[in-house]
Amino acid sequence: MHDPSSADQTSLIALSQTIKGWARELGFQHLGITDTDLTEAETRLHAWLEAGHHGGMDYMARHGSKRSRPADLEPGTLRVISVRMDYLPEPHERIEEQLADPAAAFVSRYALGRDYHKMMRKRLRRLAERIRATVGDLGYRVFVDSAPVLEKPLAEKAGLGWIGKHTNLINRKAGSWFFLGELYVDLPLPIDTPATAHCGSCRSCIDICPTGAIIAPYQLDARLCVSYLTIELDGPIPEHLRPSMGNRIYGCDDCQLVCPWNRFAHLTGEADFSPRQGLSQATLLQLFAWDEQAFLQRTEGSAIRRIGHPRWLRNIAVALGNGSASPDAVAALTQRLDHHNEVVREHIAWALQRLHHKAAS
Repeated sequence: MHDPSSADQTSLIALSQTIKGWARELGFQHLGITDTDLTEAETRLHAWLEAGHHGGMDYMARHGSKRSRPADLEPGTLRVISVRMDYLPEPHERIEEQLADPAAAFVSRYALGRDYHKMMRKRLRRLAERIRATVGDLGYRVFVDSAPVLEKPLAEKAGLGWIGKHTNLINRKAGSWFFLGELYVDLPLPIDTPATAHCGSCRSCIDICPTGAIIAPYQLDARLCVSYLTIELDGPIPEHLRPSMGNRIYGCDDCQLVCPWNRFAHLTGEADFSPRQGLSQATLLQLFAWDEQAFLQRTEGSAIRRIGHPRWLRNIAVALGNGSASPDAVAALTQRLDHHNEVVREHIAWALQRLHHKAAS
């Protein structure tokens, strides 16, 4: 483990600037440094959990203090290096066109390309090894949406942005279309100035949320969120929420699309984040036709794969039920009525009932 007394403050200030330069070379758009005090975030987390707003995400309540106390998770941690990587693959206009077409399949833009976790972890390790080569012995651990880490409060304290009313991180110069990663280190680097909030009186994200999941400014009830319903929820989607989901089959970007700060968002320069398998222009019927083998082949290396084929069909069935009662939609749903998965069958039956009602009215 690095001995904090081995480097004076002047050299640490210079090192922090060097680290920020290395981060840019590795493809990160922003790097900030903070301490490990998450007292306020810990209080908010406990209140959120006690209210049951995490739904079935039991992992959010595990690990005791490790999520909100970095040194409990990784002993010896003195600082957290937080990084941002932009992922927006296409202009807002193109995203809005896909979302507005009931026959189109809407996939959250972060999931259109290759899964970001491994790529960002690899680059963060390269950053850590550069630091280690400079300072000698260094204790560190890399995180990218892995293990119990409060990444948004850490990024806010590190100056990368503020947590907006939709609970996503917003940067004044880059909007919110970005991934976060962390490097826990035992090096007493100088810390950056925390970001301040700039949402003001705006409530666009609250008003646009299709299922009313943003129950108050800065408060998200995950049980109502389309991202939770289509990705995290294992089992039936509550019937009263299905009509509001529209054609969203994997995640939801509505609150980001309407955020005024995203007029400053930058398109990604990372090839890995470019849309794959035609997902940015796919129709619901095209994706519903994938059998399990096709699903596994075409989602290889994608974040989508982790939901599995049954949940994929469940989500698309809901979207088809929210669309027009075309003969092709009815035929596609009817063809899968005998699916081996009970949840899939129930959602298909619901969709068919919706379409038959529309055709009769």
